[in-house]
Amino acid sequence: MRPSTRRFAVVASLVALAAPLAAQQPGPAAPPARLTLDSAIALAQQNGHVARAARAAHQAARYRDAAFRDRLLPQLSLAGTLPSYNRSITQVSVPDSAGNLVPRLLPQALTTASLGLLLTQQIPLTGGNLFMSSSLSRFTVSGQNALQQWSSVPVTIGVSQDIFRPNAANWDRREQNALIDDQERSYLEAMEDVAVQTTGLFFAAYAARENLDNAVTDVAVNDTLYRLNTGRFQVGRIGENDLLQSQLALLRARTSLDAARLEDDRALAQLRLALGLPADRPLEVAVSPAVPDLEPDTLRAVAEAMRNAQAVSDAALADVQARRRVTEAQLADGIGATLQASYGFNQTAGSMHLAYQDLLEARTFTLGVQLPLWQFGAHGAGVRAAEADRARVADESAQTLAQLALDARYAALTLSQARRNVALLTLADSVAGKRFDVAYNRYVIGKISVSDLYIAQQEKDAALVQFVSGLGAYWLAYYQLRRVTLYDFAAGRPIR
Repeated sequence: MRPSTRRFAVVASLVALAAPLAAQQPGPAAPPARLTLDSAIALAQQNGHVARAARAAHQAARYRDAAFRDRLLPQLSLAGTLPSYNRSITQVSVPDSAGNLVPRLLPQALTTASLGLLLTQQIPLTGGNLFMSSSLSRFTVSGQNALQQWSSVPVTIGVSQDIFRPNAANWDRREQNALIDDQERSYLEAMEDVAVQTTGLFFAAYAARENLDNAVTDVAVNDTLYRLNTGRFQVGRIGENDLLQSQLALLRARTSLDAARLEDDRALAQLRLALGLPADRPLEVAVSPAVPDLEPDTLRAVAEAMRNAQAVSDAALADVQARRRVTEAQLADGIGATLQASYGFNQTAGSMHLAYQDLLEARTFTLGVQLPLWQFGAHGAGVRAAEADRARVADESAQTLAQLALDARYAALTLSQARRNVALLTLADSVAGKRFDVAYNRYVIGKISVSDLYIAQQEKDAALVQFVSGLGAYWLAYYQLRRVTLYDFAAGRPIR
């Protein structure tokens, strides 16, 4: 309980609130759950919709990365045609009476069936592809000149390789490594964003409850003062102006109480929504006025931010993508070649088992060359555009990282200032509470005017608002520093 809690208002507060609370909450109510800031953040990061969406995005990124890694391993596939049927009038060559082949149009039905097994492996160093395949096909012709033929390719080993062309496989791997690192940091920052958002909602609920408690106290105090001043007015000890001022203060206090009740209900509802709790769940926020004696070093904050923040991985990813575009612009439209080679065995026969006997060699070799002769400067312009984009990316990244260092430094300074501010506001709240106690007692015995009393009451209320605001500002600064640096200064380790 804060030092500024007034002992004389407890009984009056209970009396003033007994009837309204009984009307609002019929029957026994479930005890409210005491909620600390740590438990609220843990709930929000576990059950909140924002955190769950971030967790799903993180899992999707990890699955995509796993799929990318798996595709770098040998890939085995089976393909076939079971079967393909075509009936049509086809031109065929048939012998005439003299034994010469002459073309004739005859109806024929062609049935084809094939089955093939393919094993491929990407070559990371060069970006080419190795493959090994095996296949079996059957061709059946029905009608005149009917026949059946089997064709086997027991094994074929081959390679396909681009020369003087961008190594797409290598760039894909670099880009994926930068991307998964960026997405991991994005998830950590999303969780810290949830912590910052929850902290704001938590202290909004705390401020609303403190304001409500203070409004209840003010109504009780002003009601007591109005009754006291009514008696004094009746015996002529005060003027009508003082009585009206006292009545006006009571009416304003009751108006503030109604607004405070509504704000308290709204703030708690907003907090329940962020935590993923049922709308009817009773909550009681528990806040300690003490804050950690933490003095973060600005140089450490900058160093950790430059090591851990997503802006760093964003810059790394953008740099990889920019360098890839430059390489592609330099090589894609220039001199290039494609090498394709294979070696294996094959055979054909009228039956399947004969198609695997007396195998014959099958060799292929192709070297295709592309040599642009005249492009009217398109190649050079494309390269210069890619290089200009890379320069732009470098400047933007430098600006982003410089801003990150600045944010980290001032986040550390803000936390230090907020800690000192909490100490001053705690003392100011205590002093304002004691001053109001003294002013109240002096007014009761007629030593000060009613205006002086209400000034003390206003200063007491303002000091309470400033204290609660300062306490919330400290914890917001604490989690903002964690968010900027992805570093836990209390534990002395990076957030993972």
